[in-house]
Amino acid sequence: MNTPVFRFAPSPNGELHLGHAYSALLNARLAERMEGRLLLRIEDIDLARCTPEFEAGIYRDLAWLGIEWERPVRRQSEHFGDYEDALNRLIAEELVYPAFMSRGEIRAFIADTEKRGRLWPRDPDGVPLYPAFDKALSRRERERRMAHGALFAWRLDTDAARARLGDRLSWTEFSSEELSGSEQIEARPEQWGDVVLARKEIPTSYHLSVVIDDALQSVTHVVRGRDLYAATGVQRLLQELLDLPAPRYFHHRLILGPDGRKLSKSLGDSGIAALRERGASAADVRKMIGI
Repeated sequence: MNTPVFRFAPSPNGELHLGHAYSALLNARLAERMEGRLLLRIEDIDLARCTPEFEAGIYRDLAWLGIEWERPVRRQSEHFGDYEDALNRLIAEELVYPAFMSRGEIRAFIADTEKRGRLWPRDPDGVPLYPAFDKALSRRERERRMAHGALFAWRLDTDAARARLGDRLSWTEFSSEELSGSEQIEARPEQWGDVVLARKEIPTSYHLSVVIDDALQSVTHVVRGRDLYAATGVQRLLQELLDLPAPRYFHHRLILGPDGRKLSKSLGDSGIAALRERGASAADVRKMIGI
């Protein structure tokens, strides 16, 4: 039987809060209980927002919570070549296309459409889907625009990808945080439209990098927040397209703020460092989050 491999994968674009503490401690507890491995991955593909100071804070907070992880830590910014190889494969198989509409053009088109009385479809996070007019462009026109320096993003052609796979797409979801019981969940990547897989300023995306990393690190169990439940559909689609193994998933409850909303890194009162500075102990934090 393969050794279970868990991972905690924060982005160093702010301080860790109680929600991160819950996820990290749950992963650590499960890895220990199942005699598995716990990896720490630093998801720092957004070089403009991620900083060494926040990364150092992650290590400090996790150590204070009593969490131990394997070394070396995988930092995504050091592995852009891995993601580029996967993207190039999808380009060669014509499963992605260059999308030339800017964010401003997208907003203007959708606003005009809705002004005319037509509701524009949105993804599970409430973001309008991309108007995929670029898919109708000929290869010659795409190449002409790219050769002339037009800005673009590589987007997944979700319809083409689903047609390529054909079979019903699903993932295994555990029923409880004890990882007891499971069910097959239908993956619905079409809910997200044609997602971005790479931009000029960021040569990969969360969806692409996370499936590559999970495969390269032999992750068997992805335990993360419920807010990423629907996104699993896109990631399962990419795993199948790239012939990557599929981990099993558990999307745990979210730790909510006093206003009932999901915690944010901008909420300093729930930050682990802020709690520590006010005299809280690691045991206090565990009690606060119910673990």
